[in-house]
Amino acid sequence: MATVRDFMTTSIETVTPDQTAMDAAAFMLSADTGSIPVCDGEKVIGMITDRDIAVRGVAAGKGPDCSVRDLMSKDIVCARDTDDVQAVARRMADAQVRRLPVIDSSEKLVGMVSLGDLARETSGESAHEALEGVSAEGSQHQQG
Repeated sequence: MATVRDFMTTSIETVTPDQTAMDAAAFMLSADTGSIPVCDGEKVIGMITDRDIAVRGVAAGKGPDCSVRDLMSKDIVCARDTDDVQAVARRMADAQVRRLPVIDSSEKLVGMVSLGDLARETSGESAHEALEGVSAEGSQHQQG
């Protein structure tokens, strides 16, 4: 049985809730990603996306020095590193997200898994299932 540990990306950038929107955007640019986990120590407490910065930040009149805490999504969905790939694909579809932080049994952030990871590393069914959920009518983009 394939687990998310077999497919996740382990080299990930994180930001703290006290960093600025500009810091988060710079990390996104250097990592070529649209979302970054927000961590307090090694524990994931939220996610910030490029869309959060644009909609909750810029569109609301907040500047680049606004804190990540003010813009991040707090109710995030995570995967466990031991989760079955199919279960993770269903969780992504249900939450309508393209990326999930991966935590271990002590809730420490150990990686990220994306639709692209699932598509590259599986025969494609898992990614297809997740993409169908993410693309469903009325998708509420929250997490990345």
